[in-house]
Amino acid sequence: MDETDLRGEIVATCRRMNALGLNQGTSGNVGVRVPEGYLLTPSSMDYDLMTPDDIVAMDFEGRYAGRRIPSTEWRFHRDILKQRPDVDVVIHTHSMFCTTLAIHGLAIPSVHYMVAVAGGTDIRCAPYVTPTTQALSDVAVAALEGRLACLLAHHGVIVIGATLSSTLTLLVQVENLAAQYWRALQIGRPPVLSDAQMGEVLELMKSYGRQPDPELRRR
Repeated sequence: MDETDLRGEIVATCRRMNALGLNQGTSGNVGVRVPEGYLLTPSSMDYDLMTPDDIVAMDFEGRYAGRRIPSTEWRFHRDILKQRPDVDVVIHTHSMFCTTLAIHGLAIPSVHYMVAVAGGTDIRCAPYVTPTTQALSDVAVAALEGRLACLLAHHGVIVIGATLSSTLTLLVQVENLAAQYWRALQIGRPPVLSDAQMGEVLELMKSYGRQPDPELRRR
């Protein structure tokens, strides 16, 4: 995908997040790796008014180009992409149920086998530090070690992945898990799956949901 198309897809993803109720107003941000660094949504801009030309180009030194200033959370986008060569997309939102748990500093334990979609036996919650700071980037990177999602205490959620569509899908799944856990907590502290049980699921996830190549089926 060329950069013009990628910018358009970023804008479409932002609008889709709001339409799905995963983000509100101008909060949240989306970053995508490109050869020269990464593209990032601008600071405090209404997604419905955003155009591809508003997306900010940044390098890994913190320099940016374009007609807008980048999201104030550019540091964790930079650091995640620098330290995770397996990742090309970073999405951050203040989705309702993830943020509700994060306000209490709660991780999402293995209350459902689908927690494994985030890469491990739980979805960690990073400790609270001041937004927009290098300290926030540091705790986010640590919470994402070996994972594809984490919560940020008193703040929100970060999900990471290979493509915009797959990362948005993961965000939907993590928010659903947060909602299920929140509801389960209304009854009481729920039981959790063991590490052995989750290990079996993590092994299954290596091929989970992968459709065969139709070209191979014809041969």
